[in-house]
Amino acid sequence: MRSQGQVRFIKVSSRLQMGVAGGIAAAVLLWLGAMGAALISQLTAARDHAVLLEREAAIATAESRVAKYRGGIEGVADDLSRRQDFIEKAIEGTIGALPKDLPQGTVSDSSAEAAKTVRKISMELPEAKRLAEVEARQLAFIERLTRFADARATQAETAIRRVGLNPALLRASAREAQGGPLIRLFTGADNSTDPRFARLGASLERMAALEKGLARIPNTLPASLEYISSGFGYRSDPFTGGPAFHAGLDFRGPKGAPIYAAAAGTVSFVGVKQGYGRVVEISHGNGLMTRYAHMSRTGAQPGQKVDAGAAIGQIGSTGRSTGPHLHFEVRINDRPVNPRPFLEANRHVQEIRAGNVAQHDDHKHGE
Repeated sequence: MRSQGQVRFIKVSSRLQMGVAGGIAAAVLLWLGAMGAALISQLTAARDHAVLLEREAAIATAESRVAKYRGGIEGVADDLSRRQDFIEKAIEGTIGALPKDLPQGTVSDSSAEAAKTVRKISMELPEAKRLAEVEARQLAFIERLTRFADARATQAETAIRRVGLNPALLRASAREAQGGPLIRLFTGADNSTDPRFARLGASLERMAALEKGLARIPNTLPASLEYISSGFGYRSDPFTGGPAFHAGLDFRGPKGAPIYAAAAGTVSFVGVKQGYGRVVEISHGNGLMTRYAHMSRTGAQPGQKVDAGAAIGQIGSTGRSTGPHLHFEVRINDRPVNPRPFLEANRHVQEIRAGNVAQHDDHKHGE
């Protein structure tokens, strides 16, 4: 240090310097520790406060939702009731009104059990009474619809057996050429299926398959029933006079009169065959085929899909024929069978298609 022309020196030892530096460092560390502890305390308090707020919000939300459902449960029940009204009207608009006197043996009647359940829920949870009533109504409708499908399927089986065919084979043929990814249908939130709904699905599938098979059985007159000039079986040959076998029915009519498909199917042959003249053949699946012969003009193409009653040609006298008429055959696995039972089943088929379940049963018992 310079003072009044004199220079003086102050020496600080290394030990003192280290002591001073250590003290300063300790003070800094102490300050940092205090600040860190305060910060951690603040963060912990903030976190605890946030958790508390979340819990309070969750409780408030749950309580408000319960209060909302309790207050609006009547509205929910009204919505479900209106939906059920829509479902029932949509079904009836498609298949007609469900008969009230349906057979009871196909599915159990749970109406008594459902009424007991409604009473129990009304006592233990009064606000859910309407929901229980809607559920009971839904299950009753499902059971009625199942019995209806079973009755229709039984009628279709009867009509199929009446013409000598096996309903099981027709059901099997209806499943041919099917496929696709497996997409399961569930009716419960736990990926379960109510057995009553599964039973309904099985009944509807059986009804659809049998009625699809029935639609492919010849049951529509292929020509105007003015006169059947020759029946099925043995007869005197019109040319030689000797005994011969006639493989179909002959419908006499004027030349050019329309000829109709006796059932839905696919045209498998159009052309000329020896003895038959101009011919149209229709395949109906399961080995069933109908043949229309002696046409003056054909009106179908091979591979064409036709419905029952579709015009496929005109009456003529081509081939081995003594005059204008339609020769009509029904063949199963290329074996001729009598077409008459198929055509006589027409009334029953029409009743089944119209959904006249009870009416059909009355006719059946009165025959």
